[in-house]
Amino acid sequence: MPRFEPWSAPRAAGIIAEHTHLEGATLPILHALQEAFGYVDEGAVPLIADALNLSRAEVHGCITFYHDFRREPAGRHTVKLCRAEACQAQGCDALHADILKHLGTEWHGTTADGNCTVEPVYCLGLCANGPAALVDGEPVAQLTVDVLEAALTEVRQ
Repeated sequence: MPRFEPWSAPRAAGIIAEHTHLEGATLPILHALQEAFGYVDEGAVPLIADALNLSRAEVHGCITFYHDFRREPAGRHTVKLCRAEACQAQGCDALHADILKHLGTEWHGTTADGNCTVEPVYCLGLCANGPAALVDGEPVAQLTVDVLEAALTEVRQ
């Protein structure tokens, strides 16, 4: 799992400056900030708005429209659970409810110990082997609560 830099407004300003020359720079800037810090801090909104001559509302709207952008730090590990139709046909809705209960969190939430953030995704391309998930970017097929716990145990080592 990649380690992220702690939030720093001067570092964010540097990242923003590196991308302002791009056409449609808002998304590349947001991706670069999230890659550096693991999330897009609220303090980045006015920096981006000023650099791109946008309103803060426009920048905020972009961050909140795209589900891939986090507004707070994620857990040490990320679990993305597939919610597409093929996984639904394999019973993922009940499974996801069990997983969320087992982990003690909700969608987009992080476990109390800060270990795991759970996010929904819509198709991982593992349709024949669903329900499916990604654990720190690694595919997990034929998902159960026990299979997920084994995958999390493996990445913790």
